[in-house]
Amino acid sequence: MSDTPPKTPTAQGLTAALGALPPKGLPPVHLWNPPFCGDMDMRIARDGTWFHEGTPIGRPGMVKMFSSILKLEDGRFYLVTPVEKVGITVEDAPFLAIDLSVEGHGRDQRLIFRTKTEDEVVAGPDHALRVEQGATSGEPSPYIHIRGGMEALIDRKTFYRLVDLGVHETVDGTGWFGVWSQGLFFPMIRSADLT
Repeated sequence: MSDTPPKTPTAQGLTAALGALPPKGLPPVHLWNPPFCGDMDMRIARDGTWFHEGTPIGRPGMVKMFSSILKLEDGRFYLVTPVEKVGITVEDAPFLAIDLSVEGHGRDQRLIFRTKTEDEVVAGPDHALRVEQGATSGEPSPYIHIRGGMEALIDRKTFYRLVDLGVHETVDGTGWFGVWSQGLFFPMIRSADLT
């Protein structure tokens, strides 16, 4: 047995481990299953700001790189490389959707969301929209699936734009206010709750 203490995971170590990866596309984190190396003092705030040791990470390129190696396992978030896995804290959702563009109209429209870390997804069968109502406040918290079970919280201005596209539909005998994208209707709030 070695007397060497276990190595504490560091942001620099993660960055170095990723240096040999191809620069294009997302790393195949779903294929990586390295040993857990402990938790790192890294946090993603509800507004999408990344913190390391209590200080905001000011380099967008570094935040984008870290976001590309995020993985969700058993309800916990990790940064994963081929050789190590470290736990981080996520206050709400690991991504923040900050923009919306629309192609087409009506039931055939496509709602395209862009995140703060430059991910782009189209709401549809692989990227579901959902809205949670706050238990006490009643405030809506809208989300869209990005990848690997991980979602983006949709920021307020983007949600208002989404609401402007909303229509009333009946789903299983209940009236809903929601939006269409790629031929799917995503209910946001019951129509009765709007009166």
